[in-house]
Amino acid sequence: MLPIFPRYHQLDAVRRLIAHAKDNGTGQSYLIQHSAGSGKSNSITWLAHQLASLHDRQDNRVFDSIVVITDRRVLDRQLQRTIRQFEQVSGVVENIDKHSTQLKEALEAGKNIVVTTLQKFPVIVDQMQALSGNRFAVIIDEAHSSQTGESSKKLKDVLSAASLETAAAEEEAMEDDTEDRIEAEARKRGRLTHLSYFAFTATPKPKTLELFGTKQPDGSFQPFSLYTMQQAIEEGFILDVLQNYTTYKTYFNLLKTVENDPRYDRSKAASMLRWFVDLHDHAIQQKVSIIVEHFHQIITDTIDGKAKAMLVTRSRLHAVRYKLAIDQYLRDKGYPYQSLVAFTGTVKDGDMDFTEASMNTASAGTHISDQATAETFKQEPYRFLIVANKFQTGFDQPLLSAMYVDKKLGGVNAVQTLSRLNRTNPDKISTVVLDFANEASVIQTAFEQYYDRTILTEETDPNILYDVQFQLDDSHFYDENDITTFARVYFSTKGTQDRLHAALASVIDRYREATEDQQFDFRKKLGDFIRLYAFISQLLPLPDADLEKFYEFARHLIRKLPVSSQRLPLDVQQNIELESYRIQQTHSGKIKLERGVRELSPITAVGTGSPFVEQLEALSQIIQEINQRFGTNFSDDERVFIERLELKLDESKPLQASTRVNSPENIRLTFNNITSDLMQEMIETNFNFYRQFNDDQDFAELLMSFLFRRYMDRRNSPGDGRAGMGG
Repeated sequence: MLPIFPRYHQLDAVRRLIAHAKDNGTGQSYLIQHSAGSGKSNSITWLAHQLASLHDRQDNRVFDSIVVITDRRVLDRQLQRTIRQFEQVSGVVENIDKHSTQLKEALEAGKNIVVTTLQKFPVIVDQMQALSGNRFAVIIDEAHSSQTGESSKKLKDVLSAASLETAAAEEEAMEDDTEDRIEAEARKRGRLTHLSYFAFTATPKPKTLELFGTKQPDGSFQPFSLYTMQQAIEEGFILDVLQNYTTYKTYFNLLKTVENDPRYDRSKAASMLRWFVDLHDHAIQQKVSIIVEHFHQIITDTIDGKAKAMLVTRSRLHAVRYKLAIDQYLRDKGYPYQSLVAFTGTVKDGDMDFTEASMNTASAGTHISDQATAETFKQEPYRFLIVANKFQTGFDQPLLSAMYVDKKLGGVNAVQTLSRLNRTNPDKISTVVLDFANEASVIQTAFEQYYDRTILTEETDPNILYDVQFQLDDSHFYDENDITTFARVYFSTKGTQDRLHAALASVIDRYREATEDQQFDFRKKLGDFIRLYAFISQLLPLPDADLEKFYEFARHLIRKLPVSSQRLPLDVQQNIELESYRIQQTHSGKIKLERGVRELSPITAVGTGSPFVEQLEALSQIIQEINQRFGTNFSDDERVFIERLELKLDESKPLQASTRVNSPENIRLTFNNITSDLMQEMIETNFNFYRQFNDDQDFAELLMSFLFRRYMDRRNSPGDGRAGMGG
């Protein structure tokens, strides 16, 4: 192996981290804000190996185990390989890529360096709590979920054309990343004195700075180590993606095609009409013409004739239609390029079902699997990669020279998405962006936050918790007696789901009687309170027992509240047609960034959001969809296997305990671990089924989602709940 010499910022960061840990021991949090191009994998590797051998002034080991976390269900091969390269003695590094038992054994055995995935983080922290006599360092690698299409949000497996109005919202809800998920788990556990966090990120959010940053005498929070985007660009390790940036604006006119004048909700109809325009064949064809001709005339010969492009779309349905339109345009023009598309799940457009694998075809006519998309894109003649919330972060392809954006971007998401272009190549001089959805000023604001130093001005004021609670009290959906009744049941040893539901029944009845606007406002504020409490309780002790009672009351209530099923006025599309449509350039050139400290504000007001709602589906439908999607031929043997698996899940005491006290997101993580372990135990019952589950990540994820949905419905519904098990 050739020696790798650290750059100054790497050497400085690792030395300072080691010195601080040596003097201060465990219970610390460190934020390392290093830009793309900083050599993060090497920095993490050097840090992990030095922490593993670190001793304090009394010559005692500071950490018993170092845990490196990456947000890949399949371990990040680059990081894994890099860490192993520095392994001097065999057995020092343990890769945990199977079930949670493997992780538990590694931590109990005191393995020096353990590399694992974010999905196992709740298990990691639980194990660390149990092993309070041991000391741990947790290194968080900012590897984002979009590359694998995974998310802490639940993604609907099938998106139908009848739900266009929710497509963008669903896609945006998926854009949760490693920081969000790590922070959520850390908050729930509180600060552990025998554990230290070392969090690497290029784009810290306010809550990231507050949880992992270093508090200054003036009350602000700053990174422990900083290597900025501006430094990386000046030193030539990444390219400036704003050097050649062109924006466009669309203009159109609609005509009403019916004699009468039906009435619709204004905001909902406006949203629907915008979707109608964006997905209209004429609009997509115009953009495709601009995109392909720009690439063919300007981009294709750059990087020694190997340049590639990415098209970022606003939803999976947009990605499907762009893929069809681009392929048709390339055929019509006889251009020697091909495109690939990347999205998760199944998209239904009219009578057709589309998946990533079904739309991506090799030269021999065979379909390209989801797992092979990134590798295939490296090859000729694939020049266009069309994405919908996949490959927008964590994707490293130095041949990417152009990006075409047809999606609203802002903040961290804008920086992460456009930064896919910044990787260097000896023949790559500059990059180009054509943006159909954003103004140059919006992109400028997003990048300036992370171009130089980023700080959080002050910590979050815990009093905003009480402000939100008072607003909730004013709804009059509940009173003090309702909270007390619920708490009495919840904190007792007999707090079953049935009794908890009964304690909330009167509140739910009052909620049902309210108007839709009142319901929406209450649900939003309830979600705000839950997120705020979880965040603030990690930062400082909250000795208010009444606040804790209300938190548990709110956390359980929000799962039970019915969600309005009102849909947007889809028939509005049938009453209009597109009269005219044109695209006009509004900006071309460099977007200039100003140097200087960028201040982020703490949480001072609440945001928006609503929890995912599960739906019951018959097992026969599950089997049918699995057969259609994966080409399997499951029979009654598989149906019996799943029935037995569901019985074991229902009897699982740890899963029952998790269901009683955790949020759906955390229940799902426990559910996945237990299901994987049960599948391993049942391997001899149906080996072919287990092999399909173990070898095919998409199949496993789909099956897990269906099983979890059915499990939660059985927990929340009277009776057995395994209806529709027949074929």
